[in-house]
Amino acid sequence: MKYVSRAPRPPLDAFIDDLYYLEGAPPYARLTLPPMPAALLIVNLGAPFRIRADIETAEYADGCVVSTPTRAFEFGYPPGTRSVGAHVKPWGLAPFLPMPAAELCDRPVTVEQVWGRAAIAELRERLAAADGPYEMLTLLEQELMRRLRETAGLELVRRTSGVIAAAGGAVAIGDLSVAAGVSSTHLARRFKELVGVTPKRLARTHRFAATVFAIDPAGPIDWGELAGGAGYFDQAHFGHEFRAFTGLTPTRYVEVRRRFLREHPGHVMDGWPLPAD
Repeated sequence: MKYVSRAPRPPLDAFIDDLYYLEGAPPYARLTLPPMPAALLIVNLGAPFRIRADIETAEYADGCVVSTPTRAFEFGYPPGTRSVGAHVKPWGLAPFLPMPAAELCDRPVTVEQVWGRAAIAELRERLAAADGPYEMLTLLEQELMRRLRETAGLELVRRTSGVIAAAGGAVAIGDLSVAAGVSSTHLARRFKELVGVTPKRLARTHRFAATVFAIDPAGPIDWGELAGGAGYFDQAHFGHEFRAFTGLTPTRYVEVRRRFLREHPGHVMDGWPLPAD
């Protein structure tokens, strides 16, 4: 697969981690994406792909928008996929959405539902006519820059999210509201509106992601030490949280990761998606 990525220019870099281009045959027909403290925007330029969220599966022809998730999604890719997209900070979608982020929580929507049919059709046409991945990323960046708007309460959420991220999710939620100078109810309401989840849920996702990225599937793993270092009460708590986020036990997760490494060493997608078939 071909994967091209770059950071966006200011002021978009305050909302988006990177812009990317993806093309080629996926390593597996179906891939599971565990929850992460980030949102996702995909503009599809190839055949439609499918997303299975919980028990429902939907097809996405023009692309999709996914707010900060609380559960794993299964992506079904066509044999030759082609898209551009953005890996978005937890609060980063808010300035581009016509609806509260909570309405999208664990319910991916098409880009058409967010920006309208005519707008996404015109954008896809320009992207398809672009001269290579770098020009395509510039076009996407320009579109996002044009749509960027002021959003009430975003600075409060951004600042508080930064504290959560810096602590790896190991932070007392009550302390967050005190430091922010607002009530816990107000803070939770703002987070639901602009992130899609509460501060507590975002903290859980940060802690889970930090723990997963600390796992080296190629070597031995001390699960008790890993769980304790991440701030979990005990190994049982860690295992329960792991299954809630991925549907897998920690040991099964490592088996699947090792399968990916064994069958596709050095693949651009290795590190987060998991084989689903």
